[in-house]
Amino acid sequence: MLLLTPQTPAHWAAYYRLRYAVLRQPWQQPEGSERVPEDTLPTTVHALALDDSGQAAGVAMLQAAGPATGQVRFMAVAPGQQGQGVGRQLLHHLEAAARQHHYCRMVLHAREAAVPFYTRLGYTVQAPSHTLFGTVAHFLMHKDLAPPAA
Repeated sequence: MLLLTPQTPAHWAAYYRLRYAVLRQPWQQPEGSERVPEDTLPTTVHALALDDSGQAAGVAMLQAAGPATGQVRFMAVAPGQQGQGVGRQLLHHLEAAARQHHYCRMVLHAREAAVPFYTRLGYTVQAPSHTLFGTVAHFLMHKDLAPPAA
């Protein structure tokens, strides 16, 4: 598994294609709905996991969400790659990036089905959040980050 920041047009295309296929297409959302203005902010961190054949296995994004707080958004793992540690690697990568940005806390809005995954990685449910597309319940979760190892 190769984890990188998308740089090339091919990597960006694979990144957004997976984001759309997993997070928007199943709910008949239009292409382009997988993109947000925050994608282009200089403080936003994008992560793309490629499998051994060079195909996109997972994607995730970290953005600023307030003083010393980072927010995980658009975490998606290809269906054939789920349960193989891709999501865990992406999340650890974003947490390391968050520490480099001096964030002390991570927040995210997890789909109900993903809550156990995040809980296993140290996140705690704070409250019900929102319902996306009228059917996908989300929960606000957070994790306090330990300072970087000296």
